[in-house]
Amino acid sequence: MKLLPSLKQKKRYILFEIKPMSEPMSVEHFFSFSDIQQEVDRALLLFLGRLGLAKAVPLLVKEQCEENRFTIKVNHQYVDEVKSAVLFIKSIKNSPVIVRSITTSGTLKKLKKAGEVP
Repeated sequence: MKLLPSLKQKKRYILFEIKPMSEPMSVEHFFSFSDIQQEVDRALLLFLGRLGLAKAVPLLVKEQCEENRFTIKVNHQYVDEVKSAVLFIKSIKNSPVIVRSITTSGTLKKLKKAGEVP
């Protein structure tokens, strides 16, 4: 038995970019998926708490994590809260960084298209 469309959870995809504080970018400034996931999970838990984390249902999309850009799939009602939480990330692997959100979309196809434009 399938769920009615009105009962399905609506989702949004948020594209983030990581910029190191020190320039120019070198090999040590490219972070692995596990490093990014660890910091994102920590920031979301600190900002939203366990209940907020359960309601937001954030999911880091592994296939969209490349070249210091990553995508988070989240409940549509918690987009602003998740953006705020992720922006509090100040360092990854003891390397100071700036995290900024690029765009938000309802589909990965639109997100990918918007992320390619400089």
